[in-house]
Amino acid sequence: MQSSNSLLTPLGHQPLPPVPDGAEVATALVELPPGDPGTPPHRHSGPVYGYVTEGAIVFELEGEPERVIRAGEAFWEPGGDVIHYQAGNAVADEWSRFVVVMLHAPGAPVLTIVDGAELAQRRHLRAPRPVEA
Repeated sequence: MQSSNSLLTPLGHQPLPPVPDGAEVATALVELPPGDPGTPPHRHSGPVYGYVTEGAIVFELEGEPERVIRAGEAFWEPGGDVIHYQAGNAVADEWSRFVVVMLHAPGAPVLTIVDGAELAQRRHLRAPRPVEA
């Protein structure tokens, strides 16, 4: 039952991508100090859905240009083979925080770091880097 004072604000809608058989769900709060680059390039075995609660993050998935996601905005990634290049703090002087819900294969880690050899092999799949002015 919803009270007359409740609000439901849609933040995103995404058809469910493939989910590993027997998937488990993990929810985490990620807190990045000012200017922190975040986790090195990695991948997830299943889809990830997130919401920035404070600050802003630089977000980049394989094949997509990097973008900034600000507090109050949601994001998602399909997981699987796709490399997640960046989820760092876009703010130089404040903390940024986001909540993620990750579906992952049973017993698998929620993320796996991608090694340098694979990054080099897949370089052609990364979107062009921003040009410094």
